[in-house]
Amino acid sequence: MEICILDEFLDRDTRKLSGGQKQRLLLAIALINNPEVVFLDEPTTGLDPQSRRNLWTQVKKIKADNKTLVLTTHYMEEAYELCDEIIIIDRGEIISQGNPKTLLADHFDNSVITLPAASLPEDFQPDTASSLHPQDGQMEILIKDIDATIRHLVEQQISLNQLQVRSPTLEDLFLELTGHHLRT
Repeated sequence: MEICILDEFLDRDTRKLSGGQKQRLLLAIALINNPEVVFLDEPTTGLDPQSRRNLWTQVKKIKADNKTLVLTTHYMEEAYELCDEIIIIDRGEIISQGNPKTLLADHFDNSVITLPAASLPEDFQPDTASSLHPQDGQMEILIKDIDATIRHLVEQQISLNQLQVRSPTLEDLFLELTGHHLRT
């Protein structure tokens, strides 16, 4: 009860607990017999950001106690934050496995620039080492040379007001390995 911060809810009807409180209760129940291996299946689905981060803290404490955690999640940020080893499965087959940072380093040597798609000319091509991925009114540009790409954008008189630069994520890796299109 203490590990999962449930002391104040000891006398409360479980039907009246919030989603985050219920997840903490389920985690406490999973830990009652002090198991060596703990399985967590989508533990933060439907939680608000505060409850999700709180559950992450609890999971990190369990890991610090040398417990083995098996976590299934569709949230790539969560996998990156909590997992020492990741297995990416597509159509029932393991397609990639490893430490999150190592997986990213092995698959990407570039950065991602995001701009509103409407700000780019239809025939825009940043350079031969790049690729374009339209997504929700934005254009994601995978690039090797940030400076050269930004110079190219400025030369083309493309506004940089909403420009975002980031490193590739596990979500990018998942999409790269499994495809960008929704399957039936």
